[in-house]
Amino acid sequence: MTKFTKIEEEFLQAIEEARIATTHNDIPHVKPVSFIYHGGVIFIATDYQTRTFKNLKTNPKVAVVIDVYESGKHRAVCIQGKVEMLEKGQEFLQIYKIFEKKFVWVRNEPWKENEAPFLKIIAANKTSWGLNQ
Repeated sequence: MTKFTKIEEEFLQAIEEARIATTHNDIPHVKPVSFIYHGGVIFIATDYQTRTFKNLKTNPKVAVVIDVYESGKHRAVCIQGKVEMLEKGQEFLQIYKIFEKKFVWVRNEPWKENEAPFLKIIAANKTSWGLNQ
């Protein structure tokens, strides 16, 4: 598993939105998602009916971009890796509590174990720029 620098971790903890890329039949699929960074790992909430979930069931490889664009000051962390599904259990509940605390939409539309999974992104490699390292 790839480790993040302290400055990358600070950046990842300060941002709420990312874009995730998956594939189906060699067709790329990219969409914006909410995420948290916890314990050196990116976690993303999804639903069982999404194209992202369906893609990852057949191909667990993923890319995630977390960035802030300001002309001349673009900052980003790009990650490639594999996904593990969290659908229940202690880790699921721990991550759910963090999502619930961070995001109003989770508090407004709560769910339970086995109702919607979290994607646990295991980074194989990463690159970043603009973070004043």
